[in-house]
Amino acid sequence: MKNEKTLSGLQTADFCKEVDEKHTELCILSNNKGSELTITNYGAKIVSLMVPDKNGSLTDVVTGHGSIDAYLTSEEPYFGAVCGRYGNRIAKGTFTLDGIVYDQLAINNGPNSLHGGIKGFNAVVWEMEQTDKQTVVLTYMSRDGEEGFPGNLQTTVTYHLSDENEVVISYRATTDKPTVLNLTNHSYFNLSGAGDPYIGDHLLTINADTYLPTDHTAIPYGAPEPVEGTPMDFRTPHEVGARIHEDFEQLVFNKGYDHTYVLNKEGNELSFCARCVSPKTGIVMETYTTEPGVQLYTGNWMTGRLEGKHGQRYPERAALCLETQHFPDSPNHPAYPSTELRPDEVFESKTIYQFSVE
Repeated sequence: MKNEKTLSGLQTADFCKEVDEKHTELCILSNNKGSELTITNYGAKIVSLMVPDKNGSLTDVVTGHGSIDAYLTSEEPYFGAVCGRYGNRIAKGTFTLDGIVYDQLAINNGPNSLHGGIKGFNAVVWEMEQTDKQTVVLTYMSRDGEEGFPGNLQTTVTYHLSDENEVVISYRATTDKPTVLNLTNHSYFNLSGAGDPYIGDHLLTINADTYLPTDHTAIPYGAPEPVEGTPMDFRTPHEVGARIHEDFEQLVFNKGYDHTYVLNKEGNELSFCARCVSPKTGIVMETYTTEPGVQLYTGNWMTGRLEGKHGQRYPERAALCLETQHFPDSPNHPAYPSTELRPDEVFESKTIYQFSVE
């Protein structure tokens, strides 16, 4: 395969390697606006996303690494990744489904299981086929018992870069045995440009009247609580960093925002989720999803130690995540929207990140 250089300065040859006896590579998508999205099949990760700023200059708005070797050794395994089989946390690595106790999930985040375990969907090599210059389809078969989850799960993730500067992520999954499933994309966004050290000045709006408070291990207590009167309220635009250091228990527990917002919606229709703006570049990102919630994470545990693309460093709060998903620990909370998937069902979900300027 010939080496190509992307608009973000990546070399496709740096993403070619044999991992788990499978070949990794980098796919380049482009649209008629000149924007560019690159994807690696290692973890189905978004590696770079070039969109125009208010001056028309292309800006890379996601953090990441410049080679597959760096992804394999990174202290941050979720940059741009698809997380599964269960994105977010399951308390104490156990759940019960149809009277069967599954208690072999990896404990990899305090006392809990996070993002599918030690080798979740973020750390496997997917099959990848680019169907046209704007679309790539990735597939992965998660075997029965993998990371402690039941059922052979066939998963397809499609990335499409539209001519409206939308990154459209479509998920589809089927199983041959009852299982639980929660898929999300874990891109870390900085709309001022990857490598900019702080997203605290970003103006954020989230279409949610309630959120899920958690204990100190980031497991929800149970019922949603109103955001009104708290620093969790993003129903109108607020700077991300304006209230992040307030002496509010939820922010203290998580060193900032790391919470699921219950979106204002009925059913699973595609609807408005969030809007984020950088005052430096004027880049606007609007998020739409069929999912019932979104996890806002403000890079509270980023250290600045690892080297990203082009020698960039990513210190604390150098990026934020808007992970559209079902709720954490749903298998242990019957009142939450169900994450069960059965053999006669097809899981389908869609999320859109749309970019513009103001």
